[in-house]
Amino acid sequence: MKRLALFAVVAAFAAPVSAADALRPVVVARGLDHPWALAFLPDGRALVTEKVGRLRLLRGDGTLSPPLAGLPAVDVRGQCGLLDVAVDPEFERNGLVFWTYAALQGEGNTTALARGRLVGERLTEVRTIFVQQPGVSSRAHCGSRIVFLRDGTLAVGLGDRFSRRDDAQLPGNHLGKFVRLDREGRAPADNPRRAGWAPEVWSLGHRNVQGAALHPASGELWASEHGPQGGDEVNVVEGGRNYGWPLLTYGRNYGTGTRIGDEGPRPGFEQPLKVWVPSIAPSGMAFVTSDRYPGWRGSLMLGALRGEALVRLTLDGRRVVDEQRLPMGQRIRDLRQGPDGWLYVLTDGRDGELWRLER
Repeated sequence: MKRLALFAVVAAFAAPVSAADALRPVVVARGLDHPWALAFLPDGRALVTEKVGRLRLLRGDGTLSPPLAGLPAVDVRGQCGLLDVAVDPEFERNGLVFWTYAALQGEGNTTALARGRLVGERLTEVRTIFVQQPGVSSRAHCGSRIVFLRDGTLAVGLGDRFSRRDDAQLPGNHLGKFVRLDREGRAPADNPRRAGWAPEVWSLGHRNVQGAALHPASGELWASEHGPQGGDEVNVVEGGRNYGWPLLTYGRNYGTGTRIGDEGPRPGFEQPLKVWVPSIAPSGMAFVTSDRYPGWRGSLMLGALRGEALVRLTLDGRRVVDEQRLPMGQRIRDLRQGPDGWLYVLTDGRDGELWRLER
């Protein structure tokens, strides 16, 4: 049996949902226009991005603030707009928050990283600290996710912009890459910095990163990305590694269904830990570290856009030993574990909602 067929069988026979595992979505906020990302603040509030270019605060009483003023101009078209948001681990000391967004650049656009200081319900000292190069005339594959690594640097997943997929293998640019930056948007001295690599590049061969999270025990960076017509992946992303796209993929060309590259394994390229064929379009992801969900501690949870579900992966180290699908009936854009131990999800739509998942 070919490896692709094996993955297809595994995906098709995901474990059913038992009554004990059923989740009860509790609506925390509604009326969000294509919400994209959620990040909790130490004081119990949360930040929510809307792809249409609005950053809002979810207050402790459950109400949403008006859009925060002072963001750079956001280019909203297709899959691009205001994207991820992350709170600095030292927020209580420095008040910094970071976000990614699509920025106009020449006749095209690009994915950029900005930061600002949150004071009450105001953003101050806002500035863009990193801009993906080159800009591309595209409405697709802007990425992106932001994760603070344990050393205080930021890993930012950047899409290949769809029309430039071969650039994901060119280390001199930022298309289809993870970059690693300090809080000023500069490349740390201990980045891979191989011959021909842009100094910011951490890893290459990514298509369209849509989820990322830090493993709570190992501190490893885990990420999910979309494949074309199959080939969605989960990877552990390490510095200096090549994750294959588009030379190594289980996806297929749109329309024709023809192969794009090898399915692997292939020397010099990392094999994914998990592949979905057909696609579920994985989105935000989080590790379960609380005891709110008996038997789930240590699981990796992912949202699914096309699959309109939550996916729970049971892990043995880096090995995925089981998959469970929990139908939600809506496209899930982001998923985070809150300070209270509950899982929170954002639904994708013009009238999107924030849910707390209880059992």
